[in-house]
This record gives sequence, structure tokens and C-alpha cells, in this order.
Amino acid sequence: MIREKLIDKGIGNDKKFRWRSHEVSRIEGLSDAVFGFAVTLLVVSLEVPKTFAELMETMRGFGAFAISFVLLIIVWYNQYKFFRRYGLQDNYTVLLNSALLFVVLFYVYPLKFVFSFLVSIFTGQGARVRLPNGTIATMVENADQVATLMLIFSIGYLAVFGLFVLLYGHAYRRREKLELNELEVFDTRTDIREAALNAGIALISIAFAAILRNAALAGMTYMLCPIVLTAHGMMSGKRRRKIEEHIGFHENTMFEPTDE
Repeated sequence: MIREKLIDKGIGNDKKFRWRSHEVSRIEGLSDAVFGFAVTLLVVSLEVPKTFAELMETMRGFGAFAISFVLLIIVWYNQYKFFRRYGLQDNYTVLLNSALLFVVLFYVYPLKFVFSFLVSIFTGQGARVRLPNGTIATMVENADQVATLMLIFSIGYLAVFGLFVLLYGHAYRRREKLELNELEVFDTRTDIREAALNAGIALISIAFAAILRNAALAGMTYMLCPIVLTAHGMMSGKRRRKIEEHIGFHENTMFEPTDE
């Protein structure tokens, strides 16, 4: 299992946040199976192309597949780090993680469709797709459908990061039981804010798509992500360094693994 290999190699451990889980739990095993199935659903076709035309049609879906795959991996990696850092397996964590898996599975096809549509636009294909019977069809017929498409995507985006807000918020509330130190508490707050910023951007996009029915503004809203998250990261980094200086933390400090 890939999660076990990452744990063995310490991937995701920046040595500044103690890991409270060093083994793959049953809920994580289920999560990996669900994410693996979600990636399988992203594949354009499970059959090997029989003609050059079929091969080229499959290759046209590579861009949308790659983007969707990266987004799924980002969600999976954030979930992986959460369980490594906090090791929570209580009922509330199981419930939130199950909801996250539900959202991931439910939104696989909408996610792939959105980026297939966008890639076809940017590559000059005109948002057209070849159906299995060989006919060419328009992916989206009018601007109102595009707005609805962005609304569906944004609701899924909001759901994913909203659940991360709840997960990290749950870990923060249990900070005393988890024995989080000052830096770990700060990092947990930072993760909550980062997930909340992503959720906030999704809410703005939802407003543009649902109220104004403006798909262009709804899509362009996500251009705020790198700007807002970079600014947040820089400010959080400065505050974190001040905390490190205050408590005499050094880059080479190694945390001893906990027995929990």
C-alpha cells in the first residue's frame, strides 16, 4: 500500500509537527480504496483503442484527466497528513472522513466534465466531443448550462474544504488531549484558515454562478486561490518564525514520536 511506503519514508513529516499515528488505520485503508476507485473512474476508457482515431480521441482527454488526477491527489495528501499528525479515529472523525469520501466519489464525473469542457475550449475544439456512436455533440448548449456547471463544481469544492475545516477544527478542540505544543497549535489554526479561505473562494464563485448566472466570473474567482493562499502562507510563515524564536525552536530540532 502506497500509504505504508510514505509512512516508512517519513513523507509529509517536516519534523516540526509530531506524528501521532505511524500505522495505517482501517479508515485510511478504506479511504485509499475509495480514492483509487475515484482515479479509475477518471480514466477515459478502460478498453485499449483499436484504431488510430480512437487513440487520438483518448489522448484528447489526457489534459482533463491530468488536472482532475492532481486535484484528487491534493485532497488525498491533505487527508494523509491529517491522520499522520493527529491520529484521530473517533466517531466524529470517521463521520467527517466518510462524508469526504462520499463527496470525492460523487464529484468525480462533474470534475472530469468541467476540465474536459475547459480544455476543449482552450485547445480550440469548441466544446465538442465524439460520442461512442461516432457522432459529434456539443458538451454545453448555452451560457446558462455553463453557469450551472460552475455551480456544481463550486459546491463540490466548498464541500471538500468545508469538511477539512471541520476536521482540523475537531483536532484543534482536542488539542489538550492530543498534547499539541505551541507550534502545532499554530499550524492547526493555519490549516483551518487555509481550508476556510478555499471554502470562501468557492462561496464567492457560487454567488456569481447562482445569483448572477455569470459563468466567467464564477470561473475567474478561482484565480484568487494562488494569490490569497500565497499571501496567507507568507503571513503565517512570519508569525511562525516569531513563535520559533520565542520558544527557542531550531530547524534541526527533532520531535520524538509519541506512543499514542
